[in-house]
Amino acid sequence: LMIVGMAPAASQFKVPGVDVNAIIESRRKDMDAVIAANQATAAAMQQVAMKQTEILTQALQAAQESALTLAKGVGGAIDPVKQADLTRKACEKALADMKEVGEIAQKAQTTAMSGITARAQQSVQEMTKLMQPE
Repeated sequence: LMIVGMAPAASQFKVPGVDVNAIIESRRKDMDAVIAANQATAAAMQQVAMKQTEILTQALQAAQESALTLAKGVGGAIDPVKQADLTRKACEKALADMKEVGEIAQKAQTTAMSGITARAQQSVQEMTKLMQPE
């Protein structure tokens, strides 16, 4: 917003061979790319938080179910086979959940960086074109 507001003032300082408006427009596009990357990052953070809440809820439900299953052991004794099976399943679920959260974060980073990288390449091309003598 500030960059757009500077356009009228900047046009007063004309430098021969330099298109001030093109430079300002280029910087505006840079800011748009940064804003888009920040929005993608914020959306991903929200998605990660929702997934972590879901994981916690499922973990608490699974722990409750496991406790009930183990409490139903023969003669009040805990069945080691059932306990081992429940532990294995809990570990597998935790690893799958961690992998999913990692994939969400990686996708967000890739999305944000691809926008910034594309804009950086465009910016270099724009600046190169602006610096060419006419």
